[in-house]
Amino acid sequence: MVEALPTLEYDPYAYETHEDPYPVYRRLRDEDPVHRNERLGFWALSRYQDVMDAFRDSARFSSRHGVSLDPDAFHDRAHTNMSFLAMDPPRQTRMRALVSRGFTPRRVQDMEPRIREITREHIEAFAGAGRCDFVADFAGKLPMDVISELIGVPREDRGELRTWADRVVHREEGVTGVPPAAAESAIKLVRYLQDMIADRRARPGDDLTSSLLVAELDGERLAELDIIGFLFLMAIAGNETTTKLLANAMYWLWRHPGERDRLRADPGMVPLWVEETLRFDNSTQALARLVTEDVELHGRTLRAGDKAVLLVGSANRDERIFPDPDRYDLLRDTSQSLSFGRGNHFCLGASLARLEGRVALEEIHARIPDYEVDSSGIERVHSVNVRGFAALPIEFPEASTE
Repeated sequence: MVEALPTLEYDPYAYETHEDPYPVYRRLRDEDPVHRNERLGFWALSRYQDVMDAFRDSARFSSRHGVSLDPDAFHDRAHTNMSFLAMDPPRQTRMRALVSRGFTPRRVQDMEPRIREITREHIEAFAGAGRCDFVADFAGKLPMDVISELIGVPREDRGELRTWADRVVHREEGVTGVPPAAAESAIKLVRYLQDMIADRRARPGDDLTSSLLVAELDGERLAELDIIGFLFLMAIAGNETTTKLLANAMYWLWRHPGERDRLRADPGMVPLWVEETLRFDNSTQALARLVTEDVELHGRTLRAGDKAVLLVGSANRDERIFPDPDRYDLLRDTSQSLSFGRGNHFCLGASLARLEGRVALEEIHARIPDYEVDSSGIERVHSVNVRGFAALPIEFPEASTE
């Protein structure tokens, strides 16, 4: 007698599935690509083309209620909605253009020497120990340091900002809303940013915050609330997602020794390591959208006012786009990956994340290429839409000298 498969349900709060949600995604794509979770009240889109189309269709799949799956954060008065991440065109388009006046590709590229310097400082702190928690000692520190350098946060304040950012996204088992610690940390971060902006108005510098204060398009400048929203987004999304990218890359390379051998033979493949990790196990697994009018999809009707969840992690494993999608392959063509979104909301920080990932992993691979993961100490984050490690202990021989 064949045992019946369990009832198929995608539940973003079922943290026990976060160790490997991809079998659930696979069943969704095969059996129920427009999946309804009646208990939590959302639709989940799991196939690549459906997720891509929703990213590009901001009229019917709106971001104006935010992108979080938490019910406390998905509405038109949520604190996250001060960010243009939670806006629709045409306002979002104009806001993005204004922010881009300060957050230029040249500004990002010019940071490479400093990113490499910070990376080496962190590696040097644990290189001789033969062991570290890759998250606590490296991946959890570098992104906030880089963002802080970019926006002008002094070194002595960065640890506190990192703590606030971690608390904003952390969720405990059974929590289906924004917990008090997360709300309190968000308020503290906003107040810090308000004070920093006031200081830059009085004493401008060469940081991004100062540039945003004077960014202008057709005589229009960013309002203070808009600047706070963008800096808040940088501190939360830019910190968390890059932290998870770095640790995910280390973990999956360790799990695939053949790919590590390829990288040893050709260290120039580090950018491919970054891109395949983003596709294979992306930091951002899901993003919410508000359905603004009735949409027919695969025989189901999404009604105006419904919540839709775009399963980016599932789309990046869709065999219709990526042959043998569950294979970790550094030589794969990842050009169709949706890890940074598409359309109006393509991630403005994608170039910075890629630069950080490349520089950090180049330096790590050069100094400690022969690490091993202590699987007994692994801990995963509890988060509704972010996937990654809270702890990743690694062991290695004494690091090579530069």
